Amino acid sequence: MRTAVLAVLVAVLAALLPATAAHAAAANPTITVPPAGTHGFPFLAAAEDLGSFGYTESEYFISGTATAYAKSGFWTSDGRWTVRPTTRADYRTRLLVRRPSDPARFNGTVVVEWLNVSAQLELSPDYWFTRDELLRRGYAWVGVSAQSVGVNGGLGDIAGLRGWDPARYGSLVHPGDAYAYDIFSQAGQALRTPNGPDPLGGLRIRTLLADGESQSAGLVTTYANAVQPVSGVYDGFLIHSNSAVGAPISGRLADVLTMPNPSRIRTDTAVPVFVVLTETDVPGASAARQPDTDRVVHWELAGTAHGDQWAFDLGDPTLKKSVGSAAPQPDCAAGSAPYNDGPGHYSMNAALRSLTTWAQGGPRPASGALLDADRRDPRTGLALGGIRLPDVAVPTRTLSGERDTSGSGVFCGLYGARDPWNGDADPWDQHNAGDPSDPSFPPTAEPVLSRLYPTNADYVSKVQAAAQSSVTAGHLLPEDAAAIVEAARDSGIGG
Repeated sequence: MRTAVLAVLVAVLAALLPATAAHAAAANPTITVPPAGTHGFPFLAAAEDLGSFGYTESEYFISGTATAYAKSGFWTSDGRWTVRPTTRADYRTRLLVRRPSDPARFNGTVVVEWLNVSAQLELSPDYWFTRDELLRRGYAWVGVSAQSVGVNGGLGDIAGLRGWDPARYGSLVHPGDAYAYDIFSQAGQALRTPNGPDPLGGLRIRTLLADGESQSAGLVTTYANAVQPVSGVYDGFLIHSNSAVGAPISGRLADVLTMPNPSRIRTDTAVPVFVVLTETDVPGASAARQPDTDRVVHWELAGTAHGDQWAFDLGDPTLKKSVGSAAPQPDCAAGSAPYNDGPGHYSMNAALRSLTTWAQGGPRPASGALLDADRRDPRTGLALGGIRLPDVAVPTRTLSGERDTSGSGVFCGLYGARDPWNGDADPWDQHNAGDPSDPSFPPTAEPVLSRLYPTNADYVSKVQAAAQSSVTAGHLLPEDAAAIVEAARDSGIGG
């Protein structure tokens, strides 16, 4: 009798507890292998030789029935959002998979990136930002075609995957972005318990991380707050360059006006959430700032940009491999400042490794200082505060998350700017440095590198000290610190 009562109590408690640790809440889609198609390779196939890194690239279709969600109750800025299922629709979309060829190299962590469609075709910005860490440490990476624009096309010249290669992708079906959240859940579930060919080739997952940058970060914010508590699919979240407001659960862009402003990360999340903001993002996202907790951490990065030279240099060849001259460009005006070439990728490498360790039960990542993007050092033109890696702590140029976009395209402003120092003023002459509140700041009088760093040895020693300080603080990986110091030795700066 007592055993029967206990069994009933356990069943009741199980029904009342939220589905977080269990992964059965998300449906398990069917996995198939796509046809070769006209191009003979997947859209967004890497231009670089992944084989030289010991990696292989493949593509799979997932199909099933996805559920749309609606708000349940009143959503507020605390992110403790609940949803209810509404309609269901059939779908078929794709996963782009990069994984170690040798299973022994796999580190157990899969990064699942919500592919970005801001340019009206699919991009993988966080693969490019974190590529070094992914490939050197044996992660698997999976890009998910979660949104309708990626599959069906939007306003751009590329009519989605279906239009780019009808022979390969003509069977894809996307019923609309109201279903994107559950499609993303089912993508993770397909990796955990494949129903068909295994996209990971038998690799055993220890940690499954969800990731998104820019527009995708807004969707992943809403996913982490509202859908993860229902699906329980992911073990952690990397949210890169989100804004102060989460994406609408309805999938309709206009409904962003109905979202809580600001939209913070729920502090009762069962899995860790890591938010990383560049200098470009902070002015628009700062309203959603919140104290770090044992489950939510955020970094604000001085001298970095939403998109930058690093991400452009890695991404542009891949885009051109797929779409040639139709590859989206920042379209900055001729003669304008070059793109920001700051340390954003180094910070993302550190964030990814820290999140992986955290999600596996390790220590919470280090916090970072808040960035004051509205105020700049009158000597260097660099923003004040924030996480300051060696490029900022031992500066050789002005790095900014903003730029003059006069006569430029819509995406130009996301790439920030760099201003090499060629001036002949005294490096710390605040008399000549101008007023940082002046719209024309930074001034034309710039530091002189030979006065700042009389010898290369002097410059290298300062970089080495700054790199070690960043490693100790938990904001830079030792491998990247070594690369930064070596680049300083080869730079010719000093004297």
